[in-house]
Amino acid sequence: MVIVLGEFRLPAERMDEARAMMATVIAATRAEAGCLSYVYAEDVLDPGLIRVSEAWESAEQLAAHLQTPHMAVWATERTGLGLTGRRITRYDAGNPAEL
Repeated sequence: MVIVLGEFRLPAERMDEARAMMATVIAATRAEAGCLSYVYAEDVLDPGLIRVSEAWESAEQLAAHLQTPHMAVWATERTGLGLTGRRITRYDAGNPAEL
């Protein structure tokens, strides 16, 4: 299993516009093979800060996700929105167990 955690920032005044774009990429990604979870969450105390959380069955499926047409569209859209502060980290998780 692969876990991806991170954040990025969008101008708070563009969030209404950004939500529709994010909803599109989230829906397309959740339909991909190997996607266990894909979430963007706006920080309640910091408008425009988006927290990213993903879980994938394998590193290969994550790599395939990064090459999809909807991710290419999203990369262009987010740049146009004024994205800054993008920090995303991949973690390889072995033997996950429920708590």
